Amino acid sequence: MVNCPECDSVLDVEEEDLDEGDTLTCEECGSTLTVTSTSPLEIESADEDDEEEDEDDLDEDDEFDEDEDEEEEDEDEDWK
Repeated sequence: MVNCPECDSVLDVEEEDLDEGDTLTCEECGSTLTVTSTSPLEIESADEDDEEEDEDDLDEDDEFDEDEDEEEEDEDEDWK
């Protein structure tokens, strides 16, 4: 028996048929879930993974913007 990490409802799945990386949908709350481990069986919300990736993308973009600003300042100094 495995429960949804979002709403805690019991998921109707055959645990033996699941492989790491499989995705499921909770019938109660509609959350997309990902099997992260089969022994022991662990499932997490795939929506959380997307949010973490979005946060990582923002961090990378911020670093890129800082580098871009420094390059523009260097170009301005060279022009003078």
